[in-house]
Amino acid sequence: MPSMTLEEKIRDCALAFDADLVGFGSRERFEGMRALTIAPGTQTVICLAFRVLRGVYRGIEEGTTFYQYSTNGVEVLEEVIMPRTLLKVCGILEDAGYTAFPQRRHLCIMEAQQGHNFEVDYEEIYHSRHTELQMEWEESAVRCGMGEIGFHGALLTEAFGPMQRVCFILTDAPLEATALSQPHLCDRCRACAKACPGHAIDGGGVRDMWQCGAYYRGANRSRNPFMPADAFAEFADRESILRGDKKLTDQQSIQVMEHCIYYPPIKQGYASSICGKACEVACYEHLEENNKLARGFAQQFRRRSKWRLSTEE
Repeated sequence: MPSMTLEEKIRDCALAFDADLVGFGSRERFEGMRALTIAPGTQTVICLAFRVLRGVYRGIEEGTTFYQYSTNGVEVLEEVIMPRTLLKVCGILEDAGYTAFPQRRHLCIMEAQQGHNFEVDYEEIYHSRHTELQMEWEESAVRCGMGEIGFHGALLTEAFGPMQRVCFILTDAPLEATALSQPHLCDRCRACAKACPGHAIDGGGVRDMWQCGAYYRGANRSRNPFMPADAFAEFADRESILRGDKKLTDQQSIQVMEHCIYYPPIKQGYASSICGKACEVACYEHLEENNKLARGFAQQFRRRSKWRLSTEE
């Protein structure tokens, strides 16, 4: 039997250690991007994608269990599964005599002074003009042949729609690039923007990260069964906030988040998602209904109308 190529060894190792998709991007695809600044000798960027199980969204979809998405869909992947896979694949490259520079998203580092990441507590975010470089995550995945960018800014793949998380390896190994995917999944239906309980995605697909942060944590009363009757009683625009109609400033978003303490935070500092990534769920539903996904299930994700609580007193 012919010996395995390095690309095959990398792919087999990644899949054996829980990655679901593997893509390779050649150096020329990354000219002008941060990957080549982080590691100037890079010849290939390797992208590893890990599915976020459909099942972890179901508790929020049913209004019964809310912690499974934030724990098994974010924390376990980012803190346990993905680092192990990165190290194993990097070992394959080092055994072959090449440098392997693992790149895992640091969710608490923001370059912009007013930047925010809705998945973590805002108090944990480190802002500095001298902060370390981070890759352009979704665009880098596209340049590794993984898929395309949706209207809401998330990576879309045929296998999982928007339901995956990614990490990378920068290496000086010259590897055969994966063919680029021609955009065909997102039809700009804007279901993602319509589904957001805080209207955090504008008509151009730009997400207000601070607005998103407040409603990710459950500021909309119609989607938060843990909210007490007197929530936000001291806010002048209380009813507008509870409906998701209020356009919050950055500081107002912080004040709202400080009051969204109706559900415990996740162990590693990740914020609990009460909205359940409503934008991604709506996107996934649309892709599934239009037969754009490569993987089928016994039942479609959307089984009944979304549950809602009254926004009235």
